[in-house]
Amino acid sequence: MIHFRTASSYVLAACLSALVPLQAAGQTEVSITPVVQGLDTPWAVAALPAGGMLITERGGALLHVKDGASTAVDGVPEVHARGQGGLLDVTLAQDFAATREIFLTYSKRQAGGAGTALAVARLSDDGSQLEDLRVIFESAPGSSGGRHFGSRVVEAPDGTLFLTIGDRGDRPSAQDRSNHNGTVVRVNRDGSVPGDNPFVGQQGIQPEIWSFGHRNQQGAGLDASGQLWTSEHGARGGDELNRVQKGANFGWPVISYGRHYSGLKIGEGTSKEGMEQPVHYWDPSMAPSGLLVYQGDMFPDWRGDIFVGSLKFDYIARLEVSGDSAREVEQIETDQTSRVRDIIEAPDGSILFISVGDGVVYRMTRTGA
Repeated sequence: MIHFRTASSYVLAACLSALVPLQAAGQTEVSITPVVQGLDTPWAVAALPAGGMLITERGGALLHVKDGASTAVDGVPEVHARGQGGLLDVTLAQDFAATREIFLTYSKRQAGGAGTALAVARLSDDGSQLEDLRVIFESAPGSSGGRHFGSRVVEAPDGTLFLTIGDRGDRPSAQDRSNHNGTVVRVNRDGSVPGDNPFVGQQGIQPEIWSFGHRNQQGAGLDASGQLWTSEHGARGGDELNRVQKGANFGWPVISYGRHYSGLKIGEGTSKEGMEQPVHYWDPSMAPSGLLVYQGDMFPDWRGDIFVGSLKFDYIARLEVSGDSAREVEQIETDQTSRVRDIIEAPDGSILFISVGDGVVYRMTRTGA
């Protein structure tokens, strides 16, 4: 069943590839079809410009899918697949057509446990192996915890890389800039630190930090202006959509719109001077993961909107953005939106999303496109 809940309508269609009028989107008709099935805990998908895609499975496999065939790519780094850790994000470099470089994030074994790592490698011409793999960043110090690794990587228009890192289950560390927990970091493609990062040269602060005070950001994307947006897990309530600014403190665990799982109050309340407010928050928690700022041509009425997958309530939220604010206007809830882990825009403007519950990558298209 496909349900589209909006402020003014509730629309229902009966089957997987049904035509669905979206009254909040100018009577757009869409269909949802499976593309890749039988996946084992898929985490991220990247669409290749010449067709096909790359898919990560958290256990450590990187799959190259093309023309209906799926091949495990050789040369993937060894991952520490424990708890929420494993092989996580995959993103194509902006110049992939020339360099064939991709970025991978994963949990890497370290002294003291594991941390979030970022690697770059070249995908062979036939897509069968990674070549010249280099680890260009890893969070410090390592942690024995098995949760809150982040971990999305986004390449900015200037070629720098944003990487989200969770608090690793150590709440106070998100306010301690001597470590990378609970931060967005920014590095160059060779792993060096950009000279205009906000804390470069400041004693006792990790120079890669771009923003801090985050809990666990599992979605990230850029809008048409190059602005970074992230979706972030709260505790019990208080999941956030954030417009990430240079040097900003997003408050965790000092401020939050949620509560501890025990029901106790978190920190000092919902606001404090010097700490950022979310652009939007969800209460109760919907467990946000992948984030897409849509910029394609297939759905012109959605251009500039933000899509966030829900792991808990099995839907895709659509938010309209106006300046620095955003408002959820729709929940796309279907039999196929079971624990939506990632959501991306394909080269043709269609939308690909991962259903962890089904182990499937689905494609959403406009009927007749």
